[in-house]
Amino acid sequence: MTAVLVLNAGSSSIKFKLFGPDLSEQLGGMVAEIGGAARLSFGGAERALEAVDHDAALAAVFSALEGAGVRLGDLAGVAHRVVHGGVALVAPQVLTEAVIAEIEACVPLAPLHNPPSLAAIRAVARLAPDLTQTASFDTAFHATNPEVARRYALPASIEAEGIRRYGFHGTSYASLVARWADVARCVLPARLLALHLGNGASLCAIRNGQSVATTMGYSPLSGLTMGTRAGDIDGNAVLRLVQDHGQATAADILNRQSGLLGLGGLSDMRELGAAGTDEAGFALAHFRYWAVRHAGSMIAAMGGLDGIAFTGGIGENDAAMRAGIVDGLGWLGARLDMAANAGGVGRLEAKGSAVVICVVPAEEERQIACDAFVVLADC
Repeated sequence: MTAVLVLNAGSSSIKFKLFGPDLSEQLGGMVAEIGGAARLSFGGAERALEAVDHDAALAAVFSALEGAGVRLGDLAGVAHRVVHGGVALVAPQVLTEAVIAEIEACVPLAPLHNPPSLAAIRAVARLAPDLTQTASFDTAFHATNPEVARRYALPASIEAEGIRRYGFHGTSYASLVARWADVARCVLPARLLALHLGNGASLCAIRNGQSVATTMGYSPLSGLTMGTRAGDIDGNAVLRLVQDHGQATAADILNRQSGLLGLGGLSDMRELGAAGTDEAGFALAHFRYWAVRHAGSMIAAMGGLDGIAFTGGIGENDAAMRAGIVDGLGWLGARLDMAANAGGVGRLEAKGSAVVICVVPAEEERQIACDAFVVLADC
């Protein structure tokens, strides 16, 4: 089977990567600032672009691919990252009209994320109607959570409106599970605490390769302290914010003005570490404290702990934060090899550690390509 083109569409950007059937990355690029001062980054160069919408942006991408010798007619398909699949879309899918309708039905659940994906899906259908399209869903990995974990203690009539825990970062966690053996050089631990730490951050309790609990819920706002998101907050405090500031401003406060930014004045972990202010130090301590505290909940959901995996920008690159989190779990027998932790690659546990500890680099696009090859083979 020939290559798969993976698309990750945002409201003003499209990232693209091409993967061969052996899942080797063959090329990649990005269109940024769609609808504004658009530019295409590809092949080590960047150029200005007229791209008022996703159709124009993808037309430019397809033209660039053709110029690089990649003929659209030779592709096995186009694979999309879709954030929200709701309760129905719990596995990678070939995109039919019925599946697209389900993605559209999830727009109220992910109003910022699903519309750009739909725009890209429809643009591909117009520009290359003969290409088969697939989708992988960030929520799907958590469909194995038991109902008691997914259901809020709300009336059935409200739950029926879609107000329930879904969880996110599922493609990252699926990639982590798939790549664990190659990176860690051992079998996947039966009870694995996975930490996807980046500007958006979450934890996942993975038992026998399946998600049984996660910190994000109805939206990506809940759970850990994040770059600009508040994480867990009492519902009545949210109602107070709405009462005092209005719904739009309250949403902006919770999603874009809070987290590390609200506590320390900066949303970037490296900049906070370099700032040296009391506020920056408190923001870092807050991030670490809530990661450890939520980890206790995940460990309880699994009934114990056999391994810890770090992924995401912070999880892969911030040795000090990894060390602080593992130290907070030291009562479970977790011990870091500090030299290995400074290197940040592969296995990190010290001799005598009761649990395996590993950094597994996030490769979400490769996982989406893998998903696509599997579902395309079944077509």
